[in-house]
Amino acid sequence: MRRVYEPDDRTQGPSKGQIKRDKLALQVLAERMALRPRPELERLNLSEATWAALAETPRIKDLRARRRHWKHIANLLEREDRAAIHALMDGAEGHERAATARHQALERWRERLISEGDVALAAFIAEYPEVDRQHLRALVRAAQRDSVRGKPDAPRKLFRFLRESLD
Repeated sequence: MRRVYEPDDRTQGPSKGQIKRDKLALQVLAERMALRPRPELERLNLSEATWAALAETPRIKDLRARRRHWKHIANLLEREDRAAIHALMDGAEGHERAATARHQALERWRERLISEGDVALAAFIAEYPEVDRQHLRALVRAAQRDSVRGKPDAPRKLFRFLRESLD
């Protein structure tokens, strides 16, 4: 005689695989949190045990011990407000990505100004008309000369000027 499958209470929760994925996500979150500076994390209401575990992280050098440590922090994070933690971490990482993108854009402008000269200078002035044109032109000329000579001073000054002008 065939048995008919009837769902019972055991099949209602998350699957074993989903539980493992959730635990792994918490371990990744623990690693991300350990890389953040403490003043940034102090906005969260973390328990003393979580603070102690995060403070202990730099002391652990062995790879296997560090993996166990991430699991320990992940277990502690299960009791914390994960929505607030995710919001803080995503906001901080978004801010870092924006700063990195801005830095890379400034580097591209610097390289373009040095390599293309007056064409790039006209494009930059068209995009940012409030910039000091004479000073920028002098910095570009000096950066072009120093690039040929292999000296890094004038290109650095040009980058600093671009960064300060666009702030």
